[in-house]
Parts: sequence; C-alpha cells; structure tokens
Amino acid sequence: MAAVATPDRVNFVLALAVDADFYKQTNPGLGLADVDPVLHYGEAGWLEGRDPAPWFSTRDYLARHPDVAQAGANPLVHYLTTGYREGREILASAHAAAYHAMTEADRRLIAVGIISREERAAAARFFDPQYYLAMYRDVATSGADPLDHFLSHGWREGRDPSNDFSVSDYLELNPDVAASGVHPFLHYVQTGRQEGRIAKSRLGFRHDVLASLKPFAARLADSRAWARPVELSPARALIEAMGRSRPRGLHVTFSQDDYSRSVGGSQLCVQREAAEFAVLGRNHLHIHPANGWPTVRSGPTQTPMGVLWNGESVGVFTPAAIVEAVKAWAQPAQAPRSFAIHNMLGHSSRDVIDIVRAAGMNAGFFWLHDMGSLCAGIHLLRNDVENCGAPPAGSPACSICVYGDSRQAQVREHQLLFDRLELTVASPSDVALDAWREGGSLDAQAQVMLPHAKLVPATRARAPAEPDAPFRFAFPGTPSVHKGWPVFRDLAARFAHDPRYAFIHLASTPVAGSLAQHHPVTVTADRPLAMREAMEELSIDAAMVWSLCLETFSFVAYEAASAGAAVVTGPDSGNVAVFASDAEHGVVLPDEHQLEAWFESGEILKLARARRSPKIYDLSFSKLTAELVEAA
Repeated sequence: MAAVATPDRVNFVLALAVDADFYKQTNPGLGLADVDPVLHYGEAGWLEGRDPAPWFSTRDYLARHPDVAQAGANPLVHYLTTGYREGREILASAHAAAYHAMTEADRRLIAVGIISREERAAAARFFDPQYYLAMYRDVATSGADPLDHFLSHGWREGRDPSNDFSVSDYLELNPDVAASGVHPFLHYVQTGRQEGRIAKSRLGFRHDVLASLKPFAARLADSRAWARPVELSPARALIEAMGRSRPRGLHVTFSQDDYSRSVGGSQLCVQREAAEFAVLGRNHLHIHPANGWPTVRSGPTQTPMGVLWNGESVGVFTPAAIVEAVKAWAQPAQAPRSFAIHNMLGHSSRDVIDIVRAAGMNAGFFWLHDMGSLCAGIHLLRNDVENCGAPPAGSPACSICVYGDSRQAQVREHQLLFDRLELTVASPSDVALDAWREGGSLDAQAQVMLPHAKLVPATRARAPAEPDAPFRFAFPGTPSVHKGWPVFRDLAARFAHDPRYAFIHLASTPVAGSLAQHHPVTVTADRPLAMREAMEELSIDAAMVWSLCLETFSFVAYEAASAGAAVVTGPDSGNVAVFASDAEHGVVLPDEHQLEAWFESGEILKLARARRSPKIYDLSFSKLTAELVEAA
C-alpha cells in the first residue's frame, strides 16, 4: 500500500523545514509578526511561489518537475518525503545569498555565542562535514562552514549531520525533545547517547520504498502525463523508406524503446542483433512505442509507434499504417524473413500479430530479457522490494502486491500472443528459462538457451595490482533500487572515512548525496566495452552487482569478471548468483547484513586483486536472433 501523507505528517515535515526567520525576512509585506510562517507557507505561500528556506526554490522545483505541479502537491513536502529519494534536483532560493549576507553576524553568534564552545566541540566530535557537503550542494557552493551551517540553520531545515543521525527521526522518536524546542543533535551528543536514545530509525531502504510505493494505476497516470506529443506520419512515408532496401529479406523486432537512443542491456542486445543482420544483408524493421508505457496494451490500438528502418528513425506511425507499409513491401515472398520480440511493454498482442502476419510470418522468437510475460512487475519484485518467485496468478501473495491487479491482464495478453504465433522462447541463461517455466504456463513451440556473452582467454596483458592501495569497491551502472544501489550507498556512507576502502560509482551521471567517488562511464554502440575498460583502468577489486530481482543474464557481471574484478552479489540475483558462485568469479553472500559485516571485519579484503591474482578475459558476444536464424 502507498503511504498517505496525513495532515499531521505534512505539518511535521513543514515544521522541520520552513525557516521562520528567513520566511519573515524575505516576505516583509505579509505582516507575519503574528502569523506562523509554517502554516502560511503550507496553506498559501507555496501557491504564491514563496520560498520556505534559503536552500529551496519553490518555483524552480515545480518548473523542473511538472508532474509535481500537475498533481497539485506542495513542492517542499514532496521533496522531503519522496523527491530526495528519487534524486530530484533542487536549487537554492534567489533570496539565499542576500539573506545569508544579512545574517552572517547572527550565524557567528549562534555558532560561538548562544551555542557555547563546549557544545560546539561536542557536536564536532559526531558531525561529518564530508557527508554534509555531499548531501547538501547548496552549502558546499556557498562556502559556509558546514558545522556552523548545521548548528544555526541546517537542523531546522531537516538536514542531517551525518549518516548515523536523522533530525526528523530523532524528534519523531523522542517527542519530549521535540516539545522542549532544544537542538536535537546537541541533545543527543550531550544527553541522548548516554540515555540510549535512538539516533536514526534503522528500518532500511525497503521500508523507504514501501513508504513511497505508488499504486500501478498512478504509474499509468504518470506515463500519460509525461507522454510527449508526437506527430503521426502516413503509411506512404514508411513505404518510401522501406523502398531503400538491402537485398536479402527482412527481420522485424519489437521492444519497449528506441534501441539507438536508450542505454541498457536489452537495448544493446537489439543493437548487436541489428548489426549482425546488416552483415547478412537483411533489412531490419524495429518497432517501439513512441512514448514509454509500463505494461502491455490490448486489442487493436492506435498507439503511436516509433519505427527504425535499417537503424535510421523514419517517423511515428499507427500499427495499421505499419501493417499497410509491410504489406506493400516489394521484395519477393521467398526472401528470408524473421522476427523477434524483445519486450512487449507498450505493445498489444493484436498489433504485433497483425504486423508479423502482414510480413508473411507466423513463427518467430520471444526473448526472456525479463519476466514481463509472467507479470506486470517485470522484475518479479513484490512491491518493488522482495523477490516473489512468480506465485500462481490470483494467489494471496499477489493480493498484497502493487502489481497483483494487473498481473492477469498481462499474462492474458501474452497468452494470446503465444496462442496465435509459433514462438520459440530464447533465454540467455538456464536460470531464466527455469524461472519462466515454473512461473507460467505459456505454450512455446520450442525453447532454446543462448548466452549473450561468454568469457574467453584474454589476448591482452593484466595490469599489475597495487598491494598498498585501498580496496576499490565499485557499483557499475544505473543507481536503481532493484539493482541494489541503496545497499552500496549506505556502505559508502558508513565506511567513507575508513582508509581500507575506496567506493566508486561507475555511471554516466553522479548521484546527489553519495559519498562514493563518481567516475563517468557511458556504454554506447560505439563503445560497448566502456564499463569493462573503466574497471580495468581503475583496478577495481570487486564490483557490487546486488540485484534484488532475478537477472536473466547481466552483462555487467561478465564485464567485471573479464576486467579481473570479483563479483559480489546476493542470493536473489538470478544468473548473477549462478555466475558468482564460481569462486573464480566472485562470491554470493546471504544478505546485505553479511556484506556489511565483511566490510566491518575486513573479510572483504580477501577479494583484493593483489591477493587473488585474478585472470582477465575477453568477451565473446552472441549474435542473438541472427545466430538462431543461421542455426535453423
């Protein structure tokens, strides 16, 4: 169930974050002397574009995040309860610089006057300036002393002094402290610690996910709201493009997005497949929803579909227009033809069937890049936090899951697809194929296992390990919950000052508030091995591939091993766990608590390159459907 922001909770959040002095100083014409700034901002101020604190611009947040504006949500409440978890950006108030300049003397008085030197020294023992500056970029860019900022203003804005203390948790768990009006962090370091008071709720990231869980219907509404307008092209535009043909037949693919513009495992698969069919001289028609959609559609639709012909985008068409163009295609009927379904999100079975039959086909391939044919929750994560194992549809387990009501429609649509077409299921791993068989009853014509890549002996030399260097622990890729990012983030925060370790995030963009060092990496069609090259260049000792869900393959696990890094994973990660169970490739730990214990004790150091002297490998990639077609 999604958490509901009650009026009491909203008022509590606003009371923590609204800076009363700032609000009064920057809104002198409102006559706020006898008015509570918290109530004014919550009821009217945000609607008028007023800023609640120096670090937060109301207008900017609504402009940057139109879904929040459209939902009519208070931007400050949204950011503090949901937005910061989603990594949403904020900007400081336009009044911040003038306000800080005007109150600098007051801030110094607070730091060394009202708050005594003894109190400041006590706070400094437990305050983490590195954490504070990483979490709050506006403070870092302002040049303010982080401890002074926190003691004078930051705590009232709900900012936390370290990874181990939460201002909001401490006040919520200790109502007597909240009622007294004393500084919560000073209370904790001077009194609360000795009294055994809890500094931070340790419910874990799964609790945070559940607290902000959106019903599936709300996700569909978001997809509608975020859909960009598209201009439909007539069938003749596609007919004209298809007239520029390669000589040897046709291959049709369906997926959830434009593989030439999106980055991800399944997109790279379609890219590689397209390149292999180009080598064969076969034309490639790729069809994807023009706007993303989180589930399948049903019946004949008018859904705008983006189309690529031989790697070039040719426009957006209705399914009926694509059918018309495919029927008009001029190559002989005996020319070889094939199709592969890589993902059904945004497609309807009826549309897919009509298109492939218009192309003169009925037999093709269905790839298991995820478990979308078993559930609308394509990762088989109950409420996005727990591997469910695909229980029978309609079971009590489904009744408590956000995807439960949508599952039967998802399965029914795939059943229609398998009933009408002669589909061979292609799986990149045995574990994925076994899970698919056990979790559903779709009747495939055949089943085949073809790994996306294999490790082969390397032709390049291994870089020497540095025995005295910190243990380099990396998170490669997108920092999403189902990939285990919160586990890595918390490790990096807890052991940020431990000289034994260096935490590195390998991705295209950094994450606000992360204490891990960011190293930019973007995998593209031109640089398919960019992630492996980065891990090799940085001498990564171990890569965390802590997927909460069943991974059908995982390129990044193979890339890590090929670079000489050990793969560290948990038991629910599907093919990653199977791969890492080979001691040469990595280790499978029972849960994140054991992983944390390994860092605490130093057990993780046994995975260092200098101790393992790992082999390095090259990667041999499959040709995907092109390989299956050639083998037929």
